[in-house]
Amino acid sequence: MTEFALQAVAVLLRPEDEVAVLKQPLEEGAVIVHEGRTVKLRTAIGPGHKLALTAVKRDAPVRKYGQIIGYATEDLQPGEWVHTHNLAMAPTPSPSLPRNGGEGKEGGHAQGGVAVDYEFGTDVKPVDYYAPEQIPTFNGIKRGDRRVGTRNYVALISTVNCAATTTQLIANVFRDSLDLKTGQRTRSSALADFPNVDGVIPIVHKNGCGSAVGRADYVQLQKTLAGFANHPNVGAFLIVGLGCETNQALAMVQNTGLISVDSIGSARPELPPILTIQEAGGIRKTALQGIEETVKLLRKANAAKRTPQPISELVVGTNCGGSDGNSGITANPALGLAGDELVRYGGTWLIAETTETYGAEHLLTRRAVSREVGEKLLERIRWWEWYTSTLGAEINNNPAPGNKEGGLSTIYEKSLGAAAKGGTTPLVYVYDFAERIRHRGFCFMDTPGHDNPSVTGLVAGGCNLVVFTTGRGSCFGMKPAPSLKVATNSRMFNHMQDDMDINAGLVLEGTSLEDMGRIILDELIAVANGKMTKSEVQGVGEEEFTPWVLGPIL
Repeated sequence: MTEFALQAVAVLLRPEDEVAVLKQPLEEGAVIVHEGRTVKLRTAIGPGHKLALTAVKRDAPVRKYGQIIGYATEDLQPGEWVHTHNLAMAPTPSPSLPRNGGEGKEGGHAQGGVAVDYEFGTDVKPVDYYAPEQIPTFNGIKRGDRRVGTRNYVALISTVNCAATTTQLIANVFRDSLDLKTGQRTRSSALADFPNVDGVIPIVHKNGCGSAVGRADYVQLQKTLAGFANHPNVGAFLIVGLGCETNQALAMVQNTGLISVDSIGSARPELPPILTIQEAGGIRKTALQGIEETVKLLRKANAAKRTPQPISELVVGTNCGGSDGNSGITANPALGLAGDELVRYGGTWLIAETTETYGAEHLLTRRAVSREVGEKLLERIRWWEWYTSTLGAEINNNPAPGNKEGGLSTIYEKSLGAAAKGGTTPLVYVYDFAERIRHRGFCFMDTPGHDNPSVTGLVAGGCNLVVFTTGRGSCFGMKPAPSLKVATNSRMFNHMQDDMDINAGLVLEGTSLEDMGRIILDELIAVANGKMTKSEVQGVGEEEFTPWVLGPIL
């Protein structure tokens, strides 16, 4: 009979937890020794999955992170595998089963049939800011609106899907090439005269028509496209439209206040160039005209120079996708510690994915700097409950199959691990989707949990860097913001080294969370300086642009 000390093969996050998370696969019959007693595995259990350490009665809560992640659907015995077959959202909804908030707090309401109580500002702790002379620098690009870019792209913005192919034809002339055998990237010869430009990116999508002028979908699409056009990592842009679409190019410019990048801050702002396929005489003529215009924009963008900028100018958006049972143990909490440090340096750190905050929002309201900020987050949670129910869905219809295979059982468990990306500093603001980011410190943006629209919203808001954690191996990018990918376990990192930038799985092997947080922050600074991420090397980040569609297609 093989015996293991608990800490050698599993992680117990809090003393009060009924479950531990395995670091490695264990066979049926393996014995774990913990606090002078033994627990014998009743079945084989995989890494990232949960093992019951104590007996739990049916309908009783099960804790991980010291928080309730679900309720037992049958009596659980020590040594059992705890997962979707015996753990669920409250199977017997009752106000007598508070989920995570405690009793007698402010703002309680029912969520998923379980009583939830909220506190506001009770965990706000003063930030120990670094002195200005202690703030490191990176070589960034200062724009006319005083925001700082970490990259310098020319963007081709399509107003409607009908203009997407034409936009791609223009971009194809300036594309780099990738040798799949060597993994080496070759810069396009069309960019040879523009060494200060990182590339030309088409911002194309499936929308732009079939919606009503002035309604929520229309306004949100224009806001999202404008956020990419006027992004600190974009040195110049043009707009390509069909001519008869709902999302008219000139209306978008007027409604969002778009002006050419080089005239931002100028006393005489200029409109960006606009190409219209129906006016130009078709796709071929528009593409040829677009190539000429792009060369002009490249000359303008190439004038930008990198200069030393404090890392307080970094605006970092975070996301997790293809999560597993290790996400909330390794990569996400390490990322949160990196965020805490950036906030101490005066920078901006954001989490998003509202549907994957569901079940952990009470932890964020406790860190809200005001009741108003906390209530804004709860208003978004309640909106999502209404929105999903209206469409016949459930906000808790999560985790995805891959998440479950990786060890996550309920949305509460997934959300509690995902919220760790937010660190511990005060929550200073809650943004709407794609809203311009104007606050420093730790912030939240309301986005779907789906990776592509979530990060689209963050980048449209102005994030000049993205960090993406994954336990299953999501291959992600989102130009124009470089995306740093952090693996939650060594097994996946070693298997997908062409796609992963950092291995946070080392935390399971002895590296401290504090050291891993420092590794992540140092790598973010290196990427801000110009180091290419794995996704950038492979050209990932164009197809991922996904505006969030709110309503019906008419």
